[in-house]
Amino acid sequence: MDELYTAVIKQDGDWWLGWIEEVPGVNCQERSKEDLLTSLREALGEALAFNRQEARSAAGADFVEERIALGVPENHTGVHA
Repeated sequence: MDELYTAVIKQDGDWWLGWIEEVPGVNCQERSKEDLLTSLREALGEALAFNRQEARSAAGADFVEERIALGVPENHTGVHA
């Protein structure tokens, strides 16, 4: 099952800028929308892997992982002007 995240993107002149709404620090800029989405996906994967390793390292040898579900607000996606 894929986990879904929200990319907030905009075009600024010749550049496309983007941020992952749910994960601070994951942001990119590229010359095309397609390249931006690819870069955001890669940066998000790297950030999640880093955060996962940091959490497990901080917990030490004896820990339990639990999944936590969070509902998504109905107005979560769309075009905003």
